[in-house]
Amino acid sequence: MSILRDNVNKGPHNLREQLEKEFVVVPGVFNGITALLAEQAGYKSIYLSGSGVAGVMGLPDLSMTTLSEVAEEAHRITAVSSLPLIVDADTGFGETMNVVRTVKELEHAGVSAIHIEDQVLPKRCGHLSGKKVVEKEDMIRKIKAAVGARKNDDFMIIARTDARAVTGIEDAISRSQEYHEAGADMIFTEALQAKDEFQRFAREVKAPLMANMTEFGKSPLLSVNELREIGYKLVIFPLTAFRATLLTVRDIYRNLAEEGTQRDFIDRLMSRKEYYEVIGYEEYEKDDQDIFRSSGGMKNE
Repeated sequence: MSILRDNVNKGPHNLREQLEKEFVVVPGVFNGITALLAEQAGYKSIYLSGSGVAGVMGLPDLSMTTLSEVAEEAHRITAVSSLPLIVDADTGFGETMNVVRTVKELEHAGVSAIHIEDQVLPKRCGHLSGKKVVEKEDMIRKIKAAVGARKNDDFMIIARTDARAVTGIEDAISRSQEYHEAGADMIFTEALQAKDEFQRFAREVKAPLMANMTEFGKSPLLSVNELREIGYKLVIFPLTAFRATLLTVRDIYRNLAEEGTQRDFIDRLMSRKEYYEVIGYEEYEKDDQDIFRSSGGMKNE
């Protein structure tokens, strides 16, 4: 095994192939090492949430992050993981021409798909109150601009509508249908409030559908099997690992402050050996040795 060869990102075509063959389960990651953990757990694609990018920076999901920050994080992930990466691109970071630049920057960062949403800036978390949506025609222009901007036809444009909580389910269905007709490869229906709403979307929106099973939101936590049976094609779990990490870190900090040592909770920590296995430490060392030898030198074993 060579780290230099084996972490090449599989890219947009691989994601398309997955969707043609199977229902795709996509965990949320928030940096390079969580992407590696997801890959080693057997997932075939990964997801970077806008809320996750903001959260790692200690910021709320209120359009506080920039395109550059999201693109940088995406590139750090695709540089170490071979899995196709789907990225939350919020509203496209502005108006139509901003969407064009967003597509170009994220495609250049090695991303395989993005979703853009029809919220008014500043956007809010899709499962909170107080959202507003743009006129349908404005979102359609963004979708067409995004499709026209991509260099690789396999790069997926996913259209997200937040209309369910703002203008109602009828409008959300109508928007979804028109967004697909405008060229969106997949439809992301945010914050549906009951299983029968997911079923209705699958019946009436004749497009590949993406579901968001985020915790503590407005949607019921449907299982992978339930969503597959309903007719969805992909599900994301955007912040599950992030929330678990925060809870663990908080408890570890408190315990360390109280006890003054980690001796009593050492069994809750990943060992050095396990950590090195995750990041491929030995493979990097071997690549370093091989490169040095191939150039005529010798290194200490």
